Amino acid sequence: MTYRAPRGTFDVMAGEVEKWQLMETRAREICRRFDYKEIRTPIFEMTELFQRGVGETTDIVEKEMYSFKDRGDRNITLRPEGTAGVVRAFVQDKVFAQPQPTKWFYMGPMFRYENPQAGRYRQFHQFGVEVFGSVDPALDAEVIALGMKYFESLGIKGARVEINSVGDRDCRSVYREKLIEYLEPYKDQLSKHDLSRLYRNPLRILDSKDPRTKEIVAGAPSILDYLNEKSEQHFQALQKYLDLLGVPYVVNDRLVRGLDYYTLTAFEYMVDIPGAQASTIGGGGRYNGLVEEFGGPEMPGMGFGIGLERVLLALTEEGVRLPVDTGIDCYIVTMGEEAKAHSLKILQQLRMAGYSADRDYLDRKIKAQMKAADRAKARFTAILGDEELSLGKIQVKEMATGEQELVEINQLTDYLKQKLSKA
Repeated sequence: MTYRAPRGTFDVMAGEVEKWQLMETRAREICRRFDYKEIRTPIFEMTELFQRGVGETTDIVEKEMYSFKDRGDRNITLRPEGTAGVVRAFVQDKVFAQPQPTKWFYMGPMFRYENPQAGRYRQFHQFGVEVFGSVDPALDAEVIALGMKYFESLGIKGARVEINSVGDRDCRSVYREKLIEYLEPYKDQLSKHDLSRLYRNPLRILDSKDPRTKEIVAGAPSILDYLNEKSEQHFQALQKYLDLLGVPYVVNDRLVRGLDYYTLTAFEYMVDIPGAQASTIGGGGRYNGLVEEFGGPEMPGMGFGIGLERVLLALTEEGVRLPVDTGIDCYIVTMGEEAKAHSLKILQQLRMAGYSADRDYLDRKIKAQMKAADRAKARFTAILGDEELSLGKIQVKEMATGEQELVEINQLTDYLKQKLSKA
């Protein structure tokens, strides 16, 4: 029987995994500059956490979650997004009792049962940030700017931001009634899925993927016309701060995101990806009631999630070549049994000195070993025969220039240090 990875998943092999490592390294570096600390939460949580946090009427909860009962008859779900688990940790560990704000970031796999397509998989990976403890719109701007700086650090030039305000609970309830009033005459034209949301959560219809529904909601009233004074001031201040930070943005009054917990600010990072269903590569917003919903005190929150598969797709489409170095510093080629045995000691010394090094383990001829050094993209090849060993020397070849030099074995580490420092 031949086994394959489950549909919607993929293996990241050597040569490609280095790109992932670079994306992760850049994320950590940007977060360090913005003073965000890493948090790691479980890959699975109690199902109710996502039902209450993400929202019963979202596509995620209704159709996409990987849920099962464990041996203790508990309802468990593989996390479909990162925020709910981070908020649960914030409440469970009583971090709200500490001085605020709390600024965290996370990276890791998420799981959604959806139709696999370019940049979208059933197991996918997110880089996200979450901030608790402040309602200052300047913090919203900081979070949005952090994501843009991340794209910039990778060389993505076409990234932009679409922003909206979904208001607070008071003004959203007014808008909700106006939206229902607008949509009711179109009930027989809405898809079955959108119709089921009409009275439960009509704002979700604004995010519909159905072509006919999109035409209908194009004429729907704008939530921006129903913002109360507090929400309006917050949204205007956000735009002011984004302007000050030089972050390009577009106001999109139909943007509601795919999760029910957002309040006030909602935003998406966009980039043109030919052939992809959508050009969204990340997004987020405020969730000022979620901590309280999970049993904590009234505590505001703000964050985003960025899909790393979609970032990689954007890099490919823009022709950005990541500066990934996959070569090694030194490959040891041996001739003779004594030289072969002694090469293990040399190899260990090089590695302990901090250099990447390897040698042949297949008893190949010297020509084949040199080819192996080429495949390993070795910067230097150290050639050791029994004769050189008896003299305490080793032949070192710089692969880029072809220059060779006879070096004392016990000076090899210092020799490489000197040469590599000039590279």
